[in-house]
Amino acid sequence: MPARGEDRGLLWRITRDGRVSHLYGTVHVGKPAWQVLGPATAAALRASDTLALEVDPTDPAVIAALEDKTPAPPLPEALKKRLLAATERACVPLLALANLHPVLQATTLTVLDARWLGLDPNHAMEMLLVQRAKALRKRVLSLETAEQQKQALVPTDVDEALAMIEQTLDQLDSLVSRRVLERMVRAWERGDLETLERYEDWCECAATDDERAFLRRLNDERNAPLADRIAEVHGQGRRVFAAVGALHMTGPAALPRLLAERGFKVERVPLSTATAPAKARR
Repeated sequence: MPARGEDRGLLWRITRDGRVSHLYGTVHVGKPAWQVLGPATAAALRASDTLALEVDPTDPAVIAALEDKTPAPPLPEALKKRLLAATERACVPLLALANLHPVLQATTLTVLDARWLGLDPNHAMEMLLVQRAKALRKRVLSLETAEQQKQALVPTDVDEALAMIEQTLDQLDSLVSRRVLERMVRAWERGDLETLERYEDWCECAATDDERAFLRRLNDERNAPLADRIAEVHGQGRRVFAAVGALHMTGPAALPRLLAERGFKVERVPLSTATAPAKARR
């Protein structure tokens, strides 16, 4: 393992009330070679006293809450067989996903498919940051509840949920999800915010009104509450390192923009591998 890591991703310095916090755009997968933070990212984490994640993936209460407490609607037999076949192809024990809603089962299989690209959710940036934060005796907290995340991920309408499962499996079978994830991770790795801003142009997941509505629910509609929560924790006198999925940094409701509207001075921190220029929003 190298003694000095490389900076990856998207980092902003956010300042208000004479106190500096940081905002970091992550991806939910990673590689063993990424397990050493780069100098700018490591310095930002060290300067913070609190790591704030969408949800803490190591919190047993969060893990338990993501598991369904009520039975999901029964799947049509053909769709059930497709989901089981995809689970077997991923070499995942059936019982490992049994407690998840079928939509979350399909989503999990998409993330696990990243292993073909040398990426693994077990090495996700969130996992690395939690490990480093705990080693540095930092406080770790969740910006959302597990229930809030599940509401964003799982449609309440049964027909919409079934359509989402089918679409997710179609993208797995056609390798679309793998191709899109590879492009997204490459853009994230070099700090290419411009490419991530155009995600809907190349994700092959925004062709219909329903697909675009889901993306808004998954990203844009969560951003205002996330920004409020970051501002709340910062306002408690804490120096926060807020790590949130990189797509939350894009679009008209991007987190950097919303934090600027909440009185923060927001400055992009240039990283060693970044291609995007540093910009400030006030």
